[in-house]
Amino acid sequence: MFGKKKAMIDPQAALPGRTETMDVPLAHFVNGHPLESPFPDGIRTVVVAMGCFWGAERIFWKLDGVYSTAVGYAGGYTPNPTYREVCTGQTGHTEVVLVAYDPDQISFESILKAFWEGHDPTQGMRQGNDVGTQYRSAVYVADAGELAMVEASRDAYQAELTAAGYGTITTDIEIAGPFFYAEDYHQQYLAKNVNGYCGIGGTGVSCPTGLAAS
Repeated sequence: MFGKKKAMIDPQAALPGRTETMDVPLAHFVNGHPLESPFPDGIRTVVVAMGCFWGAERIFWKLDGVYSTAVGYAGGYTPNPTYREVCTGQTGHTEVVLVAYDPDQISFESILKAFWEGHDPTQGMRQGNDVGTQYRSAVYVADAGELAMVEASRDAYQAELTAAGYGTITTDIEIAGPFFYAEDYHQQYLAKNVNGYCGIGGTGVSCPTGLAAS
């Protein structure tokens, strides 16, 4: 069940999944806010993938202005997958973090800066020692305006990475499709397991500010 897949599965070959949704905790383990919408008026969301979602989620819940975070699966084909299914590479999903934030307190640009600097987006279907399609880098956004902003930030960061000797960014940048919540024990995992595994590691290359298209 835990074979590491390095190529995206054909949609017709993906696991069938199920109609039943995952049970979601009522409150964030760290800040007590809800993990599911409806969120308060003005709260916006973006979904990011940076490798193992345990460490990635912690990056964002620590940011001032982030209202809530949750981990899950996105970018694939199987409805309501389990973690075991995602690990087979037969769902097409990557491990993601749903970031709910207040744009009056933290900008979309700052969210993107934390995203780019928190991992190595040039590694394709892996992140460090974690190998497989579930560990690919991705940003899933709400609309075409945000899509353009992410693409502009990618291009700006690519210039910095190239100057530092890194390869081409492989991040998926798309309008968001379905987000499927992961199991309860994955939510805020590193707050519940302070010595738990964290595979997150950036390149050490700073992402320039003023990078997002207006």
